[in-house]
Amino acid sequence: MTALHPILGFAPLTLAGAAAMTFGAAYVRGLTGFGMAIILVPLLGLIIPPAQAVVLGILLQLLIGPVGLGLIHADADRATALPIGLIAMATTPIGMAVLGVTRPDVARLLITAVAVGAFVAVLLPKQPEGHRPGRGAVIGTGVASGLLTGFAAMPGPPVVPFYLRRRLEPRVARASMLLIFFLTAIAGTAAALWVGIATKRLALLALLLFAPMWLGNRFGGRHFGRVPPHVWQAMVAVVLGVAAISAVVRLLN
Repeated sequence: MTALHPILGFAPLTLAGAAAMTFGAAYVRGLTGFGMAIILVPLLGLIIPPAQAVVLGILLQLLIGPVGLGLIHADADRATALPIGLIAMATTPIGMAVLGVTRPDVARLLITAVAVGAFVAVLLPKQPEGHRPGRGAVIGTGVASGLLTGFAAMPGPPVVPFYLRRRLEPRVARASMLLIFFLTAIAGTAAALWVGIATKRLALLALLLFAPMWLGNRFGGRHFGRVPPHVWQAMVAVVLGVAAISAVVRLLN
C-alpha cells in the first residue's frame, strides 16, 4: 500500500503528478498570458473533488499573480483591463456560491462546457482595425469572468476572446489578461474563505506546488515574444482546443 503524505493525505506519485500538471499549465500561462486554470482545474479534478480543484486553481493564480506585476501593469490596456477586473471581482462570490451547491458531476459538465466555449469564441472573426469595445462589452466580459472565476477558477473564457479579437499587440493582450486574472484571483480567494471551501490543506498544497508553477511560468515567459504575432495567436487557439478536447474526453470516460 502506498504511503500517504502525513499532512496533505496524498500519495507521493499523486503529488508528483500534480506538480507536473502545474508546471505544464504554468508554462502555457507564461507563454500566452492565460490557460493555466483552463488546463489545470479539469486535471486536478481527477485527483480531488471539483470544488477543491477550483479553489486550488484560484490559490495558485493568487500566488503567481504578483510575479512580473509591474511590467504587466505597464503594458496592459488599463482602460479596459481595470474595469473588467474590478467588475469580475464583484461577481466572483456569486459564482463561488453556485459552486458550493452544485453536484460534482454537474460541475464537471459545466466546466467542460466552459473549456469548449472558450475555444469556439476565440475562433470568431477579429474586430475591425481601430475598434474600441463599448461599455456593454466591458461590463458583460467582467460579469462573465467573475462568475466563471467563482464557479470554475476560469476567468479566461470571456476575457481571451475579448482581447484576441481586437487587433492588439500580443504583449498588450497578454498583460491585460494577466492583470485581470490577478484581480480575480484576489476576489476568488476571498470568496472561497467566505463560503468556507478554502481549507488549510488546500493552502499547503498550493504552497507546495508554487515551485513547479514558478518554474513553468518563467520558462514560458522566456519564450514569449520570440514568435511572430500570428504564430502566437495560433498557439493560443491550439491551447484552447487541446484543453477543450481533453475536458470532453475526461467527461466521457
